Amino acid sequence: MPEQLTGTLDRITYRADDSGYTVARLKPQGAKGLVTVVGRLPDIQPGELLELEGDWVEHRAHGRQFEVARYRTAPPTSTEGIVRYLASGLLPGVGPVTAERIAATFGPSTLEILDRDPRRLREVKGLGGKKVAAIISAWEQQRTIKELLVLGQEVGLSAPLAIKIFKQYGEIAVEIVRGDPYRLAIEIEGVGFPTADRIAAALGIARDAPGRITAGLRYALSVAASEDGHCALPEADLIAQAARLLELPRDSVAAGLDEAALAVLLVRDGDLIYLPAFYHAETELARHLLELLEAPTNIKRAFELTDSRQLRAQLQEAGYALTVRQSEAVMVALRSPVLILTGGPGTGKTTTVRALLSLLHERDLGVLLAAPTGRAARRLGEATQHPAGTIHRTLEYAGGVGADRWGRNDQNPLDAEMIVVDETSMLDLLLAHHLVKAVRRGAHLLFVGDADQLPSVGPGAVLRDLLVSAAVPAIHLDTIFRQAADSGIIANAHAINHGELPEVNEANPAGDFFWADRADPRECAEAIVKIMTTRIRSRFPQFDPIHDVQVLAATHRGPAGVAELNAALQQALNPPDPSRAEATIGGTLYRAGDRVIQMRNNYELDVSNGDLGVITAIDDEERTVTIRFDAERSVAYQWNELDEVALAYAISVHKAQGSEYPAVIVPLLRYYGNLLNRSLLYTAVTRARQMVTLVGDWRAVQTAVAAQREVSRITGLAARMRPDE
Repeated sequence: MPEQLTGTLDRITYRADDSGYTVARLKPQGAKGLVTVVGRLPDIQPGELLELEGDWVEHRAHGRQFEVARYRTAPPTSTEGIVRYLASGLLPGVGPVTAERIAATFGPSTLEILDRDPRRLREVKGLGGKKVAAIISAWEQQRTIKELLVLGQEVGLSAPLAIKIFKQYGEIAVEIVRGDPYRLAIEIEGVGFPTADRIAAALGIARDAPGRITAGLRYALSVAASEDGHCALPEADLIAQAARLLELPRDSVAAGLDEAALAVLLVRDGDLIYLPAFYHAETELARHLLELLEAPTNIKRAFELTDSRQLRAQLQEAGYALTVRQSEAVMVALRSPVLILTGGPGTGKTTTVRALLSLLHERDLGVLLAAPTGRAARRLGEATQHPAGTIHRTLEYAGGVGADRWGRNDQNPLDAEMIVVDETSMLDLLLAHHLVKAVRRGAHLLFVGDADQLPSVGPGAVLRDLLVSAAVPAIHLDTIFRQAADSGIIANAHAINHGELPEVNEANPAGDFFWADRADPRECAEAIVKIMTTRIRSRFPQFDPIHDVQVLAATHRGPAGVAELNAALQQALNPPDPSRAEATIGGTLYRAGDRVIQMRNNYELDVSNGDLGVITAIDDEERTVTIRFDAERSVAYQWNELDEVALAYAISVHKAQGSEYPAVIVPLLRYYGNLLNRSLLYTAVTRARQMVTLVGDWRAVQTAVAAQREVSRITGLAARMRPDE
């Protein structure tokens, strides 16, 4: 027979973010001392009254504990309990001092006032309007999250998942979970079909319900998109994958597919099955590009009397000594409404773009420059001496989903005669669709990129498909300029791209491309730490290890993966120090002085995906972390916003796309397996301006160089660009 235990939560000793497993100290009613309680208690906060059901157990190391099976919470009623509750991290910006002010103002009625009339917080001395608004918003959020967690005890929702669900759906989160739990698997990153299926089963949804089959099919397509970059799957493959996932006969799944296609929950296009969003994006992207190619333009009219000789003379007079191929690229960019300009490092893509911009400026023709990430946009702006922004900001993206989130579209197109988009290899299908849709008919669009880089993180292979289609004019630059040819980095990048092993110059202190042989993963990680802490400082004093050197790994897993490298480098480069604040937030230890990276665009904070910064302050009272991104820009994050930020002593090669660093260190090991390929190594090497160091197993380098894997993403864009074939 389970026992009952009631008491006030004193403190939380340990909580696992992934499972909600908690070790806490409780003061039982009528008792003087504290007892230990353990179990899945994801939402409890210090100061709350807990009604627990479970059993007393004797732990071999920690003694007597109460193991919780079920629980209920009640808000605290004492002033001391209210202060502890409000200061527990529940509300952003409320630490012990602010909590004491609030409780002193309202006494035992504090929580009731927060529920019924939270605007009265303005009566609290020292609370400004902005902070009051933040507390009110957070209080409403935690009430909904509490509802989700109560539901979670019935259907198996963890605390982190409940918070994710709330962030996605807001106040209607509980309604979504009860009404259509399978939406979680499609719409929330990190929620798999098994989790949604478990919730559905707890809510009584039958295993062969049409909604479950449709959800399984849609989830199989979404996994194919997120993990393999596919925009669609052949029908037979999709049915087979969904049948395994659902543990249902293929005939039942095939019938469910027919029903889903009739309801336009899936789209059948020949043998391929699409999620509607990908089908719409692919067909509309092709249509808009083909319409652009046929439209008359002001740029063509302005340069229609200019031949190639006049153009080269005009550019030479302006200080641009272009090759014949570069001049051809400029001419085609002026004559064709859409052009793709490709080439490896050191082949003059940037010079070509600058020459083109000078001609357009002379005739007062408006230009917009954009790139997929913030760092890529800044690089483009610095290289061309022309303002550049992220594609999202250029399109006035407001966050969230839906067409209304994009301020620039076919109804409100971009106001420019020429749009230049750099790092086009990073363009996924959905972003490319929104971009091209916003280019007005009569404007020019120049795609600039390196076709040999890694493909986009998101689904699609836009640059590859456009090149394969041959429907869009393309110019490839392949002449390496002399200044670039003197660089070991650029020479090795081209060698790798041609299937040749890089030449390393470990013994040459004047070189820029080095090799350190460490075949064991742990020894590799230790060598990277030593290079960052000792060798960089002694041999290359111009590099600051935290600001100038970037470690790029192929994977997040293992001793030489992003996660463990970050922990080791943080300990070595920014060790514990009483003078520097630190805090563990969301399972990650952050310290003042840490190098961090923004993981997605946040337009409210004015930070972009890929922005690198350094933590300058951690305020336990205000529950904020301040990050300096550059000399003029510091941003204060609430603790609950830190899921957008990660340590960045080491990052993935994919995350580094579009960025450039003074020095790069790349671990290469055989345990990376199928991740080792030529594009990955080429992309990593070309991120460095002044120095590259490869560390690991030379056999892994050989494997990477030899593995020229074609991008085998299943898409239909190339075929749609050839509608008459």
